[in-house]
Formats: sequence, structure tokens, C-alpha cells
Amino acid sequence: MNPLVSRLPHVGTTIFSVMSALAQEHQAVNLGQGFPDFGCDPALLNHVNEAMRNGHNQYPPMPGVATLREAVATKIGALYARQYSATSEITITAGATQAIITAVLAVVHPGDEVIVLEPCYDSYVPSIELAGGRVVRVPLTPETFRPDFNAIGAAINPRTRAILVNSPHNPSATVWSRQDMLQLESLLAPTDVLLISDEVYEHMVFDGAPHESAARFPGLAERAFIVSSFGKTYHVTGWKVGYVAAPAALMAEFRKVHQFNVFTVNTPMQYGLAAYLGNTAAYLELPAFYQHKRDLFRAGLAASKLRLLPSEGSYFQCVNIAEVSDLSEADFCQWLTREKGVAAIPVSAFYGSGFDQRVVRFCFAKQDETLNAAIERLQLL
Repeated sequence: MNPLVSRLPHVGTTIFSVMSALAQEHQAVNLGQGFPDFGCDPALLNHVNEAMRNGHNQYPPMPGVATLREAVATKIGALYARQYSATSEITITAGATQAIITAVLAVVHPGDEVIVLEPCYDSYVPSIELAGGRVVRVPLTPETFRPDFNAIGAAINPRTRAILVNSPHNPSATVWSRQDMLQLESLLAPTDVLLISDEVYEHMVFDGAPHESAARFPGLAERAFIVSSFGKTYHVTGWKVGYVAAPAALMAEFRKVHQFNVFTVNTPMQYGLAAYLGNTAAYLELPAFYQHKRDLFRAGLAASKLRLLPSEGSYFQCVNIAEVSDLSEADFCQWLTREKGVAAIPVSAFYGSGFDQRVVRFCFAKQDETLNAAIERLQLL
């Protein structure tokens, strides 16, 4: 028998799982993995329970329940002034990670190049490699994490099939501005490069700034798979339900892959989400909800030796540790969990090279009591 050859020889257990396990072992406050420690609106649960009791427990249509796709199309139209067909341009997915790998598998052929902007979420690179694509890593500007359009432009060539963009950004909490999106639109205009726009934190943009979805920009929308997440928006990350919006020709290819790697998504949750989406306040008020938590966390650390980087969106806060420790990011996070009882994530884990700029990431999607407990410990550094 021939030895098994791994399709992903460089992939191990994710840093999120490692740090969450370490946090549990040492009973640390877990500000590492990005999930809330509070529940969702009971009204959402009631909608899901009602759907179950009403018999919505068998397979739904492959692209998703029609009423949910229609609600998504309505929301995108209202927020970003672009109309998508619920029939042919919206698909409900088993979370954003499935949406991203499905988009990649739908359009990337062996040998195609795909640009990723580092630091980047850890599913991007394996998705490209599984499709047989070649990953082209372009760094965001160190510490500020702003896009370097000269570097992005230099990476584009006739072999470039797609670019992955994430705003609000995980892990850095930066947000692309309208000018950034216009520059990307201009840069891609003379090319056939497709865009996969990861917008799972779309409803977490702070200080009154808008979320500049790719849907707002015709030259981007016509070439984009736009990905979002109900789990992030409604505090139900374990449900693993998201969606993709894309022009009909792109969506037709997406659905060819979707029907064989997932086929469809949990039926009663789709009906429950469809009913709940009518409550627009649930996502329109989310920026203020998370801005309170951001401000609480930042105020608590303001006098510490941790240097706060800007947090423009998402539910993350990055800090520079240079004045606290000489340890590497990864070793610091291990030490912080074991010795100080707070778990964080090294930003170096989001780079293929492990680039260490002395920055770690905290998640503030936690109850205020949880954040205050972490603040008390971090103030002692």
C-alpha cells in the first residue's frame, strides 16, 4: 500500500483551537477565539422553534429557502443600493468558511494565481491550495494594516484569477474606506480578475463610518462573490449559516460546487432567520452594541503598557506588546494564558511566514463582566 500523501501537508491544528484549549486548561479568560460568550435574541430562537414545529425539518431547496434569499436581497438593496436576484444571485451557505472555499473551487483552476492580503484568515490559503491554485501573498502595511495598492498592482499578471479581500478585517480590525474600494475598482477594471469579498463583520463598523461593501461599487460587484455571516451578526456562530451574493453567471458556477460539497443548509434555522431579518434594528444597532464593548476594553487598557492599535471594525482589538515583553508573539500568548490568565492570538499566525511585528489580537465579543475580568489582569502587565 502506497503511503498517504497529504493534500495539505503544512496544515495542522488551528491556532484558535490551540489557544482555546490552553485557555480551558488554565481557566483563563478566553479573548482568543472570535465567538461571543453571550446568547442571541430569544426572538430568533422562537422563530427557529416555530419553524421546527411547523414541519420545516426536511431538505430545503439547494440554494436556500426562498424567503431567506428574498430577505437577504432586500437587505443588500436597502443598505448598498444594489439589487440581486433572490432566484439566481443569492445562495445560503453553511457559514462563511464554506462560502469562501466553494467560491474558490468554483473559479480557480490548477495553476491559477490568487492574491491574498496578509495577515489573512486561516482558511484562505488552504482553500486555494485544494483548488490547485497558487497563493500569491501581498502584505498589508505592517502595523497599520492598510492596503498597499502598488504592491497589489505589481502582483497582478495574466495568471491572476482572483483576489481575496476582507473588510472589516480579521485580525487587524481595520476597515477599508470608500477611497480604498475605488482604488481597488480602478486597479481591477482593465483585468479579468475576480473578487472574493469577505464581509462577515459588515455590521460592526464604528464611529459612524459606513461599511463599504463591494456591492456599492459596480465595477467590483460585477466580478465579486460577496460573503457574509448570520452567525457573526446574530451571535450564533455555532449555527454556521451564511450567504453569498454574486452575479448570475458567477453564482451558477458557485452552485455547481455548493450542491456537491454541502448541497444545502439547516432548514429550520433558515426559516427562523428569514422571519428574524424583518427586524432591521437587530443589525442596524449592532455597531453601537460592539462599539460600547470596544470602548470599555480600550479604556481599561489605556493606562497599561500594551499599546492599542486602532479598532475601526469587527470585534477585535490588536495591541503592540513591545513595552511588555521580549517574547515572540506566539510565546507571549502562551505565557499570558498560563501566567496571567488571559488568552489572546498572535497576529503572526495569520502570516504564511510567521512574520512577527510584536502584535497580538484580543476578541471583545464578550459580556462586560468577562471584559472587566480580563482588564483587571492585563492592567497588571
